[in-house]
Amino acid sequence: MNYTAAFAASFVYICLKAMQQINVVRDAQRWILPTSLGMTVCEFYIVGYIAAVGPTVPGVLAIGVGSGLGCLLAMRIHRK
Repeated sequence: MNYTAAFAASFVYICLKAMQQINVVRDAQRWILPTSLGMTVCEFYIVGYIAAVGPTVPGVLAIGVGSGLGCLLAMRIHRK
């Protein structure tokens, strides 16, 4: 497990999580289950990563920056 993969998993997870909130607000029911399944895959990876390497500063930075950028992407996608 490396920092790039942790960054990517966190980026996708938070992007999906933000999109899920927007789906709920917009009552986009058809996207709820697929989005939840994608979130679960990412969440399992992130938890496994933390369990395997522990809380390191580079790991926290990779996951934190990935999360922030993922949220920004979701906001950009849904800006209409």
